[in-house]
Amino acid sequence: MAENERERSERGQLSQRIREAAPGLFMDLYYPFHYKVGFTIEATIRGTGLTQHQAVILWILHAEPSEGVGLPRKVIERRVGEWFDVTSSAVTKALQGLAAPPLALVALADDPSSGRERRVRLTTAGRERLRAMRHRANDLVSRIIVDLSDEEIITGMRFLERVSDIVNNWRDEDRVP
Repeated sequence: MAENERERSERGQLSQRIREAAPGLFMDLYYPFHYKVGFTIEATIRGTGLTQHQAVILWILHAEPSEGVGLPRKVIERRVGEWFDVTSSAVTKALQGLAAPPLALVALADDPSSGRERRVRLTTAGRERLRAMRHRANDLVSRIIVDLSDEEIITGMRFLERVSDIVNNWRDEDRVP
């Protein structure tokens, strides 16, 4: 019994040391991961001919339910603003670029419930572009995980999911520092 208490105490001390060291270790990994890995993934997924803002707008249109009528431009602006420090005019410019030839990936239409608001929806070309983006993403992630064990993949996915959930909850509660 004394052995079990000693083991629990040692595990508790180890846990405390890990928790004290974790913020610094996390930050030592964060910036290289964000800039090297994150930007590599983003550039690969985005492909050519799109800005960062345009790629994010396509992703938002893909991820947000809109029942075929598109999303209000204000919703898109708010969502893009969660990822970037961006002005309303920058979002408008990105949308206009996505709507105009040669891209023509989105269609802009007047919102029937508001004379000032516009709705944005994906065109067939936009849906095709998103399929290509997802295909490139899947290919890239497949190249990454080939060198990971099943346990590393599962643990990494759980970690990223939990961190995302925690930060999203802060945002929902207006507690983002």
